[in-house]
Amino acid sequence: MTRHDPQLLHNGLLAVRRHSIKKLLRSVFGIERLRDGQQRVIDSVLDGKDTLAIMPTGGGKSLCYQIPAHLLTGLTVVVSPLISLMKDQLGKLEELGVRACQVNSSLNAEEEHAALDAIAKGQCEIVFCTPERLASPEFLEVLKQTTVALVAIDEAHCISQWGHDFRPAYIEMAAAIAALGHPTVLALTATATDEVMEDIGRQLNRPRMKVINTGIYRPNLHYSVVQVTNPDQKFAEARRLVAETEGVGIVYAATVKAAEEMHRILEEAGESVTIYHGKLPNAERKANQDLFMNDERRIMVATNAFGMGIDKSDTRFVIHLQIPANLESYYQESGRAGRDGKDAQCTLLFLQDDKRLQQFFLVKHYPDAAEIRSVYDAACELAEDGPVTTERIEEKLGDLNEAKIKVCLKLLKDGKFVRQNRKLEFVITANEPKAVNFEQLAEVYVQKQDHDRESLEKMVGYAVSGFCRWKLMLDYFGDEVEGFEKCCRCDNCKNPPALALEDIEIRDDEFDHTPEPEPAGPHFEAGMRVKVPKYGEGVVVSVAGDQIGIDFPDGEHKSFMADFVEPV
Repeated sequence: MTRHDPQLLHNGLLAVRRHSIKKLLRSVFGIERLRDGQQRVIDSVLDGKDTLAIMPTGGGKSLCYQIPAHLLTGLTVVVSPLISLMKDQLGKLEELGVRACQVNSSLNAEEEHAALDAIAKGQCEIVFCTPERLASPEFLEVLKQTTVALVAIDEAHCISQWGHDFRPAYIEMAAAIAALGHPTVLALTATATDEVMEDIGRQLNRPRMKVINTGIYRPNLHYSVVQVTNPDQKFAEARRLVAETEGVGIVYAATVKAAEEMHRILEEAGESVTIYHGKLPNAERKANQDLFMNDERRIMVATNAFGMGIDKSDTRFVIHLQIPANLESYYQESGRAGRDGKDAQCTLLFLQDDKRLQQFFLVKHYPDAAEIRSVYDAACELAEDGPVTTERIEEKLGDLNEAKIKVCLKLLKDGKFVRQNRKLEFVITANEPKAVNFEQLAEVYVQKQDHDRESLEKMVGYAVSGFCRWKLMLDYFGDEVEGFEKCCRCDNCKNPPALALEDIEIRDDEFDHTPEPEPAGPHFEAGMRVKVPKYGEGVVVSVAGDQIGIDFPDGEHKSFMADFVEPV
């Protein structure tokens, strides 16, 4: 080995860098050492490698971009879906003397101008922004005036169409990052299956991302499921659990109606409780969140609108009134308990009928061929008198929300019917596409619907299983913990069911008969006249799996699960 050996040189530089990191940790952040996972992620980023980091909730993801931001030459852009999280992070960094700013809709004109000016003059180490702002041509022009060394994407699972919390706002990020000269990318998330990991790289046009998975296992979380037979029993059980469990906690409901009912019941029982959901005015939501975060209320009853970016480390329990749509969502939401490392309870109240509620939500997520066609037609009309933007299409269509429009535009872009110019405006590239083209574009979301249906079945499987709860989750995420057999903490480990699957003797002849097929529902096809309760009669225009697209006489187009549609 010579003194010019590349490996020796690399090891020497690595030792010097790690010494610098230790000094930085002590002097700026007041921390003695990094966790192993944090060190590996930081090393990867500082080596200039695009990195996907899967770290459990409370795993210290923010240091993975804050440390590189100090050591890299250039600006670090942190993309987050939550303005409240940006404010929290910014406040902490400013207290530590770190030069940081935020650019989002919460700023007034004067504040935004000051932030943009500081970025252009190279006076910031870290800038926080939303996915929408990163894709803004005006903001990109400001960023281009400086050198962007790193783009860190928080909640990166939101960019994956196979992720449990896919957000169309993330769709345009790949083009925006490319416009910045291809800086190093760090994608951060708490949960990702192999399928989601691969898709994150594909959506970001970074297929060779280095994956660092520190594991999801948190032994301080004690999981359990309580089977209930009706809604009244469910609310009564939740009230009992809240009364019997010490400390602060969160009760999640799948609907606003259920959240409000639970809040009423707990309030009448004399509990210190507040509520959070998307239909409350912004000011009331913020006030209620502050009551909970500042320990002025012990219990938060909420829909899943509450949670992402919320870090109340002393949360002692999380109760779910209904099953979420998948185990990713359940792990994320239940994982808001026990972030201080102390024991916490995570309880799911399972009513078999709740599965239908999630099936209903699934249908509402995805555009069908008719909706893709309407977005394309609107884009063609708008292109005649100016640039085509998501906002202009939404204004023109009225009845189609921004999220679905963004998904439709992504599909049209993938199909090469539209493209984006340097300002990220949409330009028509193909006229008069055939109807079959729209059916083909919608097909990807038929597959997505099938995928989500399978994920829901696995969530139900978790709820009814007699196996170790942690073992089920580790297997689902493909996570291996050395020497792990069972957690010895969940309900099934502490009180094994009388007929756990491992105790059932299966005879060879049990599978000799052919099971009777389930009765087939009505067959739907385009052109059929149908009726839907509360909406009346209409005509089927598209069929995608269980999703039926229907045009009504008043010109309105809606999608329904097949179970809710009847032939006329």
